[in-house]
Amino acid sequence: MSDGAGDYVYDEETGEWLSPEDATAKAAGPEVVDAVGNLLADGDAVTLIKDLKVKGAGQTLKRGTLIKSIRLTGDAQEIDCRHDGIKGLVLRAEFVKKRT
Repeated sequence: MSDGAGDYVYDEETGEWLSPEDATAKAAGPEVVDAVGNLLADGDAVTLIKDLKVKGAGQTLKRGTLIKSIRLTGDAQEIDCRHDGIKGLVLRAEFVKKRT
């Protein structure tokens, strides 16, 4: 019979004991949602919902532009992605919509 002592995980960052469910949720990172509330994941394809000027690249990405294979950054509002001619493109999740 288990006394439950081994069921909790110590979080060094906060100094608290977390249940296995809470520890798993924290390790997964924050949930990232698009402009309409769809949950985003690594590898998803998204489209832009408005024209965006890209700082440093001297170009504008037009509304409806398809961005394939996004990567989550660990920030609830930022996604890392690639587009032709633009290296290191980071977009705010509020300006994209998940392709279904």
